[in-house]
Amino acid sequence: MRMRFSSSLFQALPALLAAASLAWAQAPLQPQKLAPYVTSPQPIVEKMLELARLKSGETLYDLGCGDGRILLSAARNFGARAYGVELSPTLVKRAQQMVESQGLQDQVKILQGDMMQIDVSAANVVALYLMTDANAQLRPKLERELKPGARVVSLEFKIKGWKPARVEKVEAHRHPYTIYVYELPQK
Repeated sequence: MRMRFSSSLFQALPALLAAASLAWAQAPLQPQKLAPYVTSPQPIVEKMLELARLKSGETLYDLGCGDGRILLSAARNFGARAYGVELSPTLVKRAQQMVESQGLQDQVKILQGDMMQIDVSAANVVALYLMTDANAQLRPKLERELKPGARVVSLEFKIKGWKPARVEKVEAHRHPYTIYVYELPQK
């Protein structure tokens, strides 16, 4: 079967393609999953926060907070305010249940959303357990939004182009972990 197209369709084709391209460019981007969900052992969580020198009254952001264990430790054991961002509605619900069961609603807030769209300028410490490529995507945002002296603690994966202030190897459950701590320079 042979299809015939009228010349008016071919004349309209560039305008149709331009309109489709414009609509695609204006469509909101879907949040991108930047890392798989992998839990961090509790001793590693505590060591991350200790190495980041998290203090009472400071603010921590956990980007890709999963089940919220870093947030809970930051609030309960360090006296910090903690904000988590997580893409998975299932993990957000689980984390919120943990926050409520421990009575930490005044100190811990969890947002379901895209970490690339969240303003982190209030953070004294940002916690990450993302892969190297995800850290690279996040780096310009952190440089733009974090204030001088803010710390970024990353489990297992470096932030390319940044020199860590500290690197520590820690073992938990017979598995070695590497913790990288970065400090944003004073201006």
